[in-house]
Amino acid sequence: MDIAGWGKETEGGRVRVPILLYHRFGPVVTDSMTVETSVIASQLKYLQVQGYTVIPLRRLVASLAGKAPSPPDHAVVITVDDGHESVFTNLYPLIRRYHIPITLFIYPSAISNASYALTWQQLQEMKDSGLVDIQSHTYWHPNFKKEKKRLTAQEYENFVHHQLLKSREVLQQKLGGTVDMLAWPYGIYDDELVNDAKRVGYIAGFSMARHPVTRADSMMALPRYLMINQVQGIVFEKLLAESSRFREKRENQP
Repeated sequence: MDIAGWGKETEGGRVRVPILLYHRFGPVVTDSMTVETSVIASQLKYLQVQGYTVIPLRRLVASLAGKAPSPPDHAVVITVDDGHESVFTNLYPLIRRYHIPITLFIYPSAISNASYALTWQQLQEMKDSGLVDIQSHTYWHPNFKKEKKRLTAQEYENFVHHQLLKSREVLQQKLGGTVDMLAWPYGIYDDELVNDAKRVGYIAGFSMARHPVTRADSMMALPRYLMINQVQGIVFEKLLAESSRFREKRENQP
């Protein structure tokens, strides 16, 4: 597999960096979004052995905004959506072992409330480690397409504003720090939602498009690879190789 130049700045300041998106972990697969703990452990080991560098998401965003140098060669970003308790019990020990940064996108209505969710104490402990950044996934993870059909125009406008703003406010109040990045629930976004997100203070948004981040991508809809349990072994290696080929194809387009 040719991984030369991954995440490397080339002529024109071009970069390609894959953002990996996970949801929850466990000893066995219980649903489509569960990745076995042994699988994520093997992936992290592979990245280390093969010379990849897992960088903070904020570092990539700063680079795209022209506020930081381009990422190093072989850069990868890891994100986890929702706030499932297995992030603390299964993933957190691994990121401490490998000393890698991750970003959690949280919808705070579930925290210390839903039986499956993390607690505020667990989030604080992870944040205090310096390895975990905590960002917004709206307040309670709505499907904006469904809500737009159900609500009047004014109700929908108010609903969107509440979902985007309250998540930021609660996370910042509970945990401190700056919350200015947003993962779109279900990967759903449009120009109206993007404009609303910008108005309440978000500087970057994240979708679930399957390709690496390049400078050609919109800052409010940066792509991420959805990781499921089947993406392991040679499939995981091919995903990384596919990302490299995508960038080469994209940059050679007239």
